[in-house]
Amino acid sequence: MDQGRGSSSRANAPCAGAKVRRKRLDIGDVVAGNGQLILHTLLGSCVAVCLRDPVSGVGGMNHILVPSSATDAAWTTRCGVQAMELLINEVMKLGGDRRRLVAKAFGGGNVLDGFQSPTVGELNASFVRQFLQQERIPLVAERLGGTSAVPVGFHLDSGEVIVRSVDGSRLPAILRNEASYYETNLAGRFRMEDPVLF
Repeated sequence: MDQGRGSSSRANAPCAGAKVRRKRLDIGDVVAGNGQLILHTLLGSCVAVCLRDPVSGVGGMNHILVPSSATDAAWTTRCGVQAMELLINEVMKLGGDRRRLVAKAFGGGNVLDGFQSPTVGELNASFVRQFLQQERIPLVAERLGGTSAVPVGFHLDSGEVIVRSVDGSRLPAILRNEASYYETNLAGRFRMEDPVLF
């Protein structure tokens, strides 16, 4: 999927005997599904929230770029509140019960040089914690902050999330790509203000 466009999608359980399916999320993507599906992404200062209803087995993940609001409607899935509401709605469409949802959150690292405190990563981590608390969705696991990019794999059938630190040899390229993305795609597109939760 093109990293320049956020999207949402649903993935249904495979037939018996089918292999485990994998779906990569890029910035702004929101995916929900069930069964033998692994949702995976790579995070620097962005955050991903993994939601799951442990009774129905339906879950999903998003990839949030910034906690603020977008001034451009095409960018809304990259922003905190919109990405979270869309994820909740996609999980519920597949049979997840909002009252049973549990969350795990990852990313929010301080991987870019030159940003003043609070950094984008710190703002993203703070937003996720605040949103989940206000929506009464338990945050049962997190790995937020730090200085390393992390690949995340969310196994929908079990609810297990696997997080690894990025090999140091790949980190410079990841940082260059993320810095370039911020510089070329974000100028004037977002209002960096306190998000309004509803």
